[in-house]
Amino acid sequence: MEIRQLNTFIRVAQFQSFSKAAESLGYSQSAVTVQIRLLEEELNTRLFDRMGKRVALTGQGRRFLSGAYDVLYEANRARLSVADEEELHGQLHIGAIDSLCFSSLPPVLHRFQVDHPRVGIRITTGSPGELIEKMERGELDLIYILDEPRYNNNWYKLMEKKEEVVFVASADFRQELGGARNLRVEDLLDKPFFLTEREANYHRVLDRYLATRDKVLTPFLEISDVSFIIKMLETTRGLSFLPWFAVEESVRQGKLSVLDVTDLHVSMYRQIFYHKAKWKTREMDEFVRLTAGECNAV
Repeated sequence: MEIRQLNTFIRVAQFQSFSKAAESLGYSQSAVTVQIRLLEEELNTRLFDRMGKRVALTGQGRRFLSGAYDVLYEANRARLSVADEEELHGQLHIGAIDSLCFSSLPPVLHRFQVDHPRVGIRITTGSPGELIEKMERGELDLIYILDEPRYNNNWYKLMEKKEEVVFVASADFRQELGGARNLRVEDLLDKPFFLTEREANYHRVLDRYLATRDKVLTPFLEISDVSFIIKMLETTRGLSFLPWFAVEESVRQGKLSVLDVTDLHVSMYRQIFYHKAKWKTREMDEFVRLTAGECNAV
């Protein structure tokens, strides 16, 4: 049994397809088929049921998948333990939501560039659901999201930090609202809202809350670009519902103010994951170390 066979087995299980697994690994489909056949012969069991072009894990296959993840994890840990201390020079593909790219990633990436100038970093943005799908398909090394706590037996969670989500407006507009103390969400529904798109998790939480009260909010503006929303808030009459870390600098500069909304308090969690089928590289470890340091410094 070879590590290469275990990795191929995991990819087939992920994609439920020999052809898609082969494409992701850069193998021919026949090479994948042979590796799985040899693995099944060695284990003396069937790992997949073949149903036309689709394959599905058998009961024995599902049990073996858990062990395969553990073997790859331990093999990777052993490999890293004897890795030399040469300068990092690999590639790193990170998936992150837009608000984290705007507010949290720049100082991390600046530090990374200073310390490890030979590493090439690629950032893909999307909603948590989109990024999780890409991670599951092996397209991302790790993902950095803000969401309710997520758990999955196929993932490793490397970081989790609680973050408050707040209602914000310009300082001038806050005064129009009477100083914006002891407000209720319903007091704000007739005001212009600038919100992230509906698949964004904190927008979804707000919609769910309003639904329990038979209320609906129709935003004036929906856009995924958090920096654009903040610029709109700073220069026009409007409100938004955003993570504190995204608006903290503008609040400290007096450009925005947090509204005292008494009936809705929401917390989300910054979380970093990678898939158990993924080799955890030194570049990934360094990104997590720097990100955790940035979070603790806030």
